[in-house]
Amino acid sequence: MTWDPGKYVQFGDYRDRPFFDLTARIAADSPRQVVDLGCGPGNLTATLAVRWPEARVLGLDSSPDMLRRAALQVEGHAGLAFDAADIKDWMPGPECDVVVSNAALQWVPGHLELLPRWLDALPAGAWFALQVPGNFGAPSHTLMRELAASPEWSRGLEGALRHDDAVGEPADYLAVMLDAGWTADAWETSYQQLLPGPDPVLEWVRGTGLRPVLAALTPEEAERFEKQYAALLREAYPSNRHGTVFPFRRIFAVGHKSGRS
Repeated sequence: MTWDPGKYVQFGDYRDRPFFDLTARIAADSPRQVVDLGCGPGNLTATLAVRWPEARVLGLDSSPDMLRRAALQVEGHAGLAFDAADIKDWMPGPECDVVVSNAALQWVPGHLELLPRWLDALPAGAWFALQVPGNFGAPSHTLMRELAASPEWSRGLEGALRHDDAVGEPADYLAVMLDAGWTADAWETSYQQLLPGPDPVLEWVRGTGLRPVLAALTPEEAERFEKQYAALLREAYPSNRHGTVFPFRRIFAVGHKSGRS
């Protein structure tokens, strides 16, 4: 399954806002190393290098396409670098003072079990900030799953979509951080996003949630699936004179390990 960096940043203003709402809650003054788990095209990772210019800022991602786009961000940031890595195999080093994971952990099965290991390995004074989608129960996702499970598509798309265990609720992330002995804050936000143009919700999910479906189908099948899915989305998200309102629920958690600030 490949990523399209151009499609991912198509709604950049909307996709970026949760990142800044998340990182605004990190109160680190002078971290030695900052790691962005699942950095994508790297444009947001670069803002961490601007915020902490003395830190070594490392963006990690498993997508070669995303990393090629991210490499363009390095110019002008002496401490910024990107590398290929699978999040599930990553462990923090002794100088890793800030970890950010923005809209990435939903792609990592079992990340709620990995989180305590990461928290335990981080040094005193470290910060861990995560954001994941909370909209798996929204029509954009339920309609996709229902269509994928229909007689026409069930054989080709069996197992393509995860949802029941993709993410936890805010209380789950809060409990993991508190159980690890960290101070923590968890919350959720539903952004009422106004999307322009025809079939804007379809355009939105093409960049993220629809990718596993498209990867499992031939181009001809993908076109047919999208046509059927688009009709369902238009009914679920009707446009009005202002555009199409797309509620976008996100889950946040930020933790701080006691010790050096």
